[in-house]
Amino acid sequence: MNQEWVIGLDAGGTRTRAVLAAADDGRPLGEGAGGPGNALTVPEPQLADHLAEALARAVPEAARGRVVAVAGGFAGATAASADDPGTVRARTALDAALRRLGIRAGRVVVFSDIEAAFAAAPGTPADGLALVAGTGAVAMRITGRRSTTTVDGDGWLLGDDGSGFWMGRAAVRSALRMADGRGPTTTLAASVGRALGLPDHVLPERVLPYDVPPGGTGADVTPGRGDGEAAAEPARPHPDPPGSWSRPHREAYRMHLLPAVMADPPIRLARFAPLVAEAARHKDAVARTILARAADRLAETVRALEPRPGEPLVATGGLLGPEGPLTALLTDRLAPLGLTLDWVADGSRGAVALARLAHGGGR
Repeated sequence: MNQEWVIGLDAGGTRTRAVLAAADDGRPLGEGAGGPGNALTVPEPQLADHLAEALARAVPEAARGRVVAVAGGFAGATAASADDPGTVRARTALDAALRRLGIRAGRVVVFSDIEAAFAAAPGTPADGLALVAGTGAVAMRITGRRSTTTVDGDGWLLGDDGSGFWMGRAAVRSALRMADGRGPTTTLAASVGRALGLPDHVLPERVLPYDVPPGGTGADVTPGRGDGEAAAEPARPHPDPPGSWSRPHREAYRMHLLPAVMADPPIRLARFAPLVAEAARHKDAVARTILARAADRLAETVRALEPRPGEPLVATGGLLGPEGPLTALLTDRLAPLGLTLDWVADGSRGAVALARLAHGGGR
């Protein structure tokens, strides 16, 4: 235990992850997790508790006196300004957690979780682009390991275009429009209803997806104006033969679905994004259109950063991972810009790299 150690923290909106690693080569020794770490939304005392929880699990007591540097990547913080409110709160909470555990590192630095994720890419790049597409969506230009330009990340009410929330909301809106007769047939009506626990008798029976022409992707389904829903122009009629989804059943569906959706915080709509991906795999054209439009929105977000061909584009978030539903679609849209996605799972390894740089005198 005479080895010098560094700590990297990835403190996001749902959990905090800590990694203890060797200062000389980044070899990991231990990992630990704690509660949410958003520096703007988690109260400071609670944030310190979550950080201490993750640190205590990652750093054995025998190693705490040998920690030489700590780097934290926090949602709601940034390395661009030490006076940023989220950065101040993150640093205060981190200092408190370290004191509680008796960790007296020589260097303690704070970054955004996106800056840390960018540093997790091979070679620990200092300059380039970062894109997050999970529950929310945001892109940044990173210069000298600090964010200099931000596009989107404006939250569920004002932005996060192409995110899991955006896709989930589109799924519910498409289901409602099928029910009231304004939209095409989609299997999302049944899958969304089941996910919300609606009674079986109000769900559509034997609903087939809107047909996709041979070799097509549902391009005849016209997305709504800027708000993510998929609607046909004009909508297909909904006949009411015996055993089909009759008008009374569709009315009952709406009456059950709306209260079920409104009972949860709006951001919970993101949980329906996997239903869109599943429906698209089964050739549902409405779902395919939602995915295509989400990829379009993310490409527009990246384009707004005025990318240069060949520069690094580090991506994170479940929508863009190896099995992510938007990975192939977005890759195709970025190819004309000379960009390729370099996906990282999270920012903890990047935070370790930043801590090692801080210990060595870099930033």
